[in-house]
Amino acid sequence: MVKLSVVVPFYNVQTYAPDTLRSLRANAREDFEFLLVDDCSTDGTTELLERAVREIPGAVLIRHERNEGLATARNTGLDAARGRYLAFLDGDDWLAPGYYDQLLVSIEELGCDFLRTDHVRVTGRTRAVRRSPVGRRGEVLRPRDVILPAGRTTSVDYPYAWAGLYDRRLLDRGLLRFTPGLRTAEDRPWIWKLHREADSFAAVSTLGIFYRRGVSTSLTQIGDIRQLDFIRAFDQVIDETANDHDADRLLPKAVRTYCALISHHVGSMERYEPMVARKLRAMSAAALRRMPQDVLGEALGSMDEQRAAVLRKLRRSRVNASAFPRARSTEAAA
Repeated sequence: MVKLSVVVPFYNVQTYAPDTLRSLRANAREDFEFLLVDDCSTDGTTELLERAVREIPGAVLIRHERNEGLATARNTGLDAARGRYLAFLDGDDWLAPGYYDQLLVSIEELGCDFLRTDHVRVTGRTRAVRRSPVGRRGEVLRPRDVILPAGRTTSVDYPYAWAGLYDRRLLDRGLLRFTPGLRTAEDRPWIWKLHREADSFAAVSTLGIFYRRGVSTSLTQIGDIRQLDFIRAFDQVIDETANDHDADRLLPKAVRTYCALISHHVGSMERYEPMVARKLRAMSAAALRRMPQDVLGEALGSMDEQRAAVLRKLRRSRVNASAFPRARSTEAAA
């Protein structure tokens, strides 16, 4: 029986994949499987993965015929997973030896649906510990109880799928799959759904995953049209949360977070290609007008005046938002 399935998408990361693959080998066990999803790489990544399946116990290579993005690549891995527990890793990050052994001990002792963990952020030669924003450690909690308060960083603001371990029953309930085609912010609807619908979780202080920032091929570093998928992602968060039985309590958090993301992207407009910048303004204005206006008003009133003023002006603007009423499907754009 497979104890753990680890889903690891790769796309054009030949510079970093050797570190990732070495760390998988240092975590290998006879009851682990590593699902290496090649999202149609065009550099030397494919050759590295072909060698890895010969050298790493439990490694399985799955290829996409066309590039489909991180969300779909993760779903491909989930479709093939056989493990009692599941984990995610990105193809440019890496693990400490024995990391998954430690997480398995914790989740089996606690008996919860999922674990959330801290991580080490790596930027060049600088390393910094980033903590999951859950103060109570090693204690089984109700996931929806840590979504609030609206004005503070909470567990839904720590969306990293790879910062945790998940019981297979979540996959069977449809709570681990990602919205197909999302090329950025794919983890936002995912983490919100997980916290609204799962029954139990715990945060542990296990350090052992190293998250590489500043990678030139990462979408966080690229100002093209794919960045605008954050609008489609958060439209989904708003729509699903509005249908939750706790909508009155949870929507202020969802709307405030959406506003903060819009403010962040609009505030760094210079990094976008000109056409993308224009579309960002139009789609953001339309998104603000789609939000529940009473909830939006409260959210803007709780933000600092500089950001709130930018968002109010954007909401009133006459940019051609009708051309982009909602973020269009990235599957159609792919």
